[in-house]
Amino acid sequence: MPGIDESLLEAMRLPGARGASLVDWISGLALGAVGDAPGGDWEATAAETAELARHVAESGSLAAAGDPAATPRATGATGVTDPAVGPEKEPPVEDLIATTADVYHLLRFVSTPFDSTVFLHLWLDRNEGNLALARIRLAEIADRLVLG
Repeated sequence: MPGIDESLLEAMRLPGARGASLVDWISGLALGAVGDAPGGDWEATAAETAELARHVAESGSLAAAGDPAATPRATGATGVTDPAVGPEKEPPVEDLIATTADVYHLLRFVSTPFDSTVFLHLWLDRNEGNLALARIRLAEIADRLVLG
C-alpha cells in the first residue's frame, strides 16, 4: 500500500504529467507535491483548488440521485458547512476536470476511513496526456493510497 510520496510519483509517470499533489480541501494545504506547480507555487495552487473542491464536495446538487450525501450538512453561524457534522465516507463527486487551451487539471477525491477531505490534483499537458487514462489511473492510485 503506497503512501503519499509513492502515490504522487506514480501519478507523475502518466504520459503528459506536469505535476501532482495531495491536498486537504478543508485547510487548503498541500500534504505532498511533486513536479511543477501551476503558477509556480504549490501552496497557492492547493489553496485555490481546495476552494473549488470544497464547493463541489459540500454541494448536494452534484451528488447522484437518491444519494444520502446529497442532503446538505449542517452549517455554522458563518454559513460555512461544518465538516465535523455528519462526515461522509465518500464525497458526492468522484472527480473534477478543469480544462484550458493547453492543460487539464484533474482533481480526484480520496475516500478515507475518517473524514474524506483530501483529493489528488494532477496537472496534465493536454497535447501529451490522455485524460481518460489519467482518470482511470488516478482512481486506482486514490484507492490504494494509505494516509495516516
